[in-house]
Amino acid sequence: MHSIGRFRLEHTDGEARCGCLQTLHGEVHTPAFMPVGTQGSVKSLCPVDLQDIGAGIILGNTYPLYLRPGDELLAHMGGLHRFMNWKGPILTDSGGFQVFSLSDLRKITSHGVEFKSHLDGSRHFFTPEKVISIQRNIGSDIMMVLDECVPYGADLEYPRKSMHRTTEWAGRSREFYPGGTGEQLMFAIVQGGFFRDLRRESAARITEIPMDGYAIGGVSVGETKQEMLETVYFSAPLLPEDRPRYLMGVGKPLDILEGINAGIDMFDCVLPTRNARNGTLYTSSGKVNIKQARYRSDEAALDPECDCYSCMNFSRAYLRHLYMAGEILSLRLNTIHNLRFFIRLAQKARSAIKENRFAPLIAKYRNIEREQEE
Repeated sequence: MHSIGRFRLEHTDGEARCGCLQTLHGEVHTPAFMPVGTQGSVKSLCPVDLQDIGAGIILGNTYPLYLRPGDELLAHMGGLHRFMNWKGPILTDSGGFQVFSLSDLRKITSHGVEFKSHLDGSRHFFTPEKVISIQRNIGSDIMMVLDECVPYGADLEYPRKSMHRTTEWAGRSREFYPGGTGEQLMFAIVQGGFFRDLRRESAARITEIPMDGYAIGGVSVGETKQEMLETVYFSAPLLPEDRPRYLMGVGKPLDILEGINAGIDMFDCVLPTRNARNGTLYTSSGKVNIKQARYRSDEAALDPECDCYSCMNFSRAYLRHLYMAGEILSLRLNTIHNLRFFIRLAQKARSAIKENRFAPLIAKYRNIEREQEE
């Protein structure tokens, strides 16, 4: 696979799929979990750490990078890859979720969204075209179009208007940056809240616009897990088979596997890094709260099945000591482990799909979650 933007579907096991996406900075093997580096940094880690844990692609965010250090500076410095010394692919979110979360600091129109910076109160205006222009300066491999993320619980009319606006903005983004005119890829986003008719219409309209990939947005916004899963299982088959499918912001281990089971290829979430900083660590037998006194003299590795630097070199007792002492090293070792766990989870899923044994893999993690809930 040599041409930029080509997605190759390699194998399926039920609806679960594995494939390969070619980008300017290398191949992305799917299913893939993307560590979140919102401001050009995955918190507490160096690029060499990301390499060591097998991160095939990372995520940056347009909104904070636009505000600081600024996209024009990034362009002057040779783009985000050179600026942060990361040689692999980068996907940048449009910043729409962050902007729309500033509910009392922004105003939405058909032209775009006006907002106040959370840093200094300065006023800015994002149009679909400007968001693509910013991401071109950033130099990301995959650019997300500007979309409107609807809050959970909105009645039918708001998601309907939002869905039509998101579709219009996707079309404007494609017109501004026509396919084949550059090496950066562009993904559009399906919205529609938790209304199936709107999701179906959104997918039909969005996929008429020729994009390099398509995402499911507007989930993990406060709904129940059952509502989230129903929306994902309903929406994934509506997306083209020959393009990568990206589920935005969903990140619990079982939720990722459920997404893969529905036919999703790419995932991101702040959960593994945020929980690492809070002392919640993911293992092959379930979550571990490293703060607990039971680990004070525990000489075992955090996860005997894990091959990360933290598990290969340190005991649970030491990880607990670092956390309780407030040592900075705690953040790094915990983050290395959690991200390696999530990346290995996607790699395990890929291998299982290739060997037609994905069903027992997801059954195992369903049992682990069920046991932890009891």
